Amino acid sequence: MLTLPNILTLTRIFAIPLLAFLLWWPGWEQGYLAAFVLYCAMGITDYFDGYLARTSGTVSKLGIFLDPIADKIMVAAVILVLAAQGVLRGPYVGDAHVIAGLIILMREIAVSGLREFLGPLQVSVPVSRLAKWKTTFQMMALGSLILGQGLPNWTVTIGAMEANVPHTYGLVSLWAAAVLTVITGWDYLRVGLKHMD
Repeated sequence: MLTLPNILTLTRIFAIPLLAFLLWWPGWEQGYLAAFVLYCAMGITDYFDGYLARTSGTVSKLGIFLDPIADKIMVAAVILVLAAQGVLRGPYVGDAHVIAGLIILMREIAVSGLREFLGPLQVSVPVSRLAKWKTTFQMMALGSLILGQGLPNWTVTIGAMEANVPHTYGLVSLWAAAVLTVITGWDYLRVGLKHMD
């Protein structure tokens, strides 16, 4: 059970409260920069725990169980804290960017429930290429939103509007992830519906 890949996954899970703590204080630029470094480190361990498990032949049931849970908890924690602290706010639509975060959270819960339902039926739901793109946009979005709070002066002026570069990129990427979330979520649901008769 305590193989290196599993240790990396568990480390990622135990680091989530620290990440949430660092994100809890809007205006604390050093805290957000530290959170960005921690978030990137967690993303790197997410890649390496799977890579090491496959290359060393130490893929375990515990790892298969924990890895997606660690990812979902991390994403949910970041979205919830950023929403609570007003970071998911932008020009023109204000707090409506929270909707993109909610779409992502709803899909994660729904797909997890679907996988749990299909598990006893021995029906696997493979991760599609589009779902991988969704994950990429999602991870980049959250990282950019964190970085934007750590670098509040990294701005550009577009007409009469001043925009923080990483924050604006994060909001756009979050909506891109939300759109892909709906598409891939529907694909998974169609697979599940075939086995619900």
